Amino acid sequence: MPRNPARTAMPLAVYILGLSVFALGTSEFMLSGLLPAIADDMDVTIPQAGLLISAFAIGMVVGAPLLAVATLRLPRRTTLIALITVFGLGQIAGALAPSYAVLFASRVVSALACAGFWAVGAAVAIAMVPMNQRARAMAVMIGGLSIANVLGVPAGAFLGDGLGWRAAFWAVGAASAIALVGILTLVPRIPLAAERPRLKSELSIYADRQVWLSIAVTALAAGGVFCAFSYLSPFLTDVAGLDEGWVPAVLALFGVGALVGTTVGGRVADAHLFGVLLTGTAASTVFLAALALLGHVAVAAVGLSFLLGLSAFFTAPALNARMFNVAGAAPTLAGATATAAFNLGNTGGPWLGGTVIDAHLGYPAVAWAGGAMTVTALALTAVSLRLHRRTASKVVARGATRAAPSAAAARRP
Repeated sequence: MPRNPARTAMPLAVYILGLSVFALGTSEFMLSGLLPAIADDMDVTIPQAGLLISAFAIGMVVGAPLLAVATLRLPRRTTLIALITVFGLGQIAGALAPSYAVLFASRVVSALACAGFWAVGAAVAIAMVPMNQRARAMAVMIGGLSIANVLGVPAGAFLGDGLGWRAAFWAVGAASAIALVGILTLVPRIPLAAERPRLKSELSIYADRQVWLSIAVTALAAGGVFCAFSYLSPFLTDVAGLDEGWVPAVLALFGVGALVGTTVGGRVADAHLFGVLLTGTAASTVFLAALALLGHVAVAAVGLSFLLGLSAFFTAPALNARMFNVAGAAPTLAGATATAAFNLGNTGGPWLGGTVIDAHLGYPAVAWAGGAMTVTALALTAVSLRLHRRTASKVVARGATRAAPSAAAARRP
């Protein structure tokens, strides 16, 4: 009797990739707790320091498809080893950066390596599991990101407060070295496909409007939350009135919400993908509006930080799985496209938030701006669902039409 695919154990290599993502995620998001210290040390404004978050995201947007194409025919394990090494060296360069420009450049280089790792790592994870476990596999990888928010980001803020922001970069460099050892020793060699991937056939996925809808939904859903999250540290101190010492704890609470959201979303999304997308994005919109209205109340700001982490990461496995579903003919580029889409949001969100702050509209307005992005994501998800149902109906109708002549022929004497 065949084994029930729903109970198939997740390969160990997927968990190793999740652990590697912990280092990547810590670097990507730890700046939300370090912006004031970096701005003071580098003699720049907080919105300018916030551009370091956008710089990382821009590197991810460009690097994901670029490196996916460049490494399309290379052994995947070797590619992962090379990329995590470059990423670690980028952290060291950031720790030693003598100026804002050098720090900015180190963030872009690190992001390029991070993007390539995500794209290749996601394709490896998806390839090792059946289709009905794609969201679960992506939840394991995204779980590394969630744990980074629970432990890595607050630890970075704690190190930055006690030893200076550069200590956080050194710590991520050390975590990258540990991830490298894990990949070298525990991730198996992944055999190349019998038929070499062809760039032309992979690029054909971009003729599908559902792919572009998935890109837009992912970018807007992620960008809306990170429009507010990128400036959560000054929001908590300037609006909610919390002492700076509370910021790491609240960032950890956001991470706890992210871990809970990823776990639940990963288990539900395979069976109810659009349900997860609609409810999660709607919840993010409500929480962002509540943060704008109630953020001056410390208890509300803290609680909503947890809920935003939960809603944002509840949708993440579904967003990834949806991209692989609509771009299944090109798994490597599907992973790269999903990574680029998330980071389009991570670029646009902090940029929009910084623009709002520069316009002297205040930190609560940043949450309103994020809410506008998630409302748009919600509308586009509804459009995608309608197209999905229409396509499914046409497939069923064609099947019925083809079956009818066969049935009639079978009744002939």
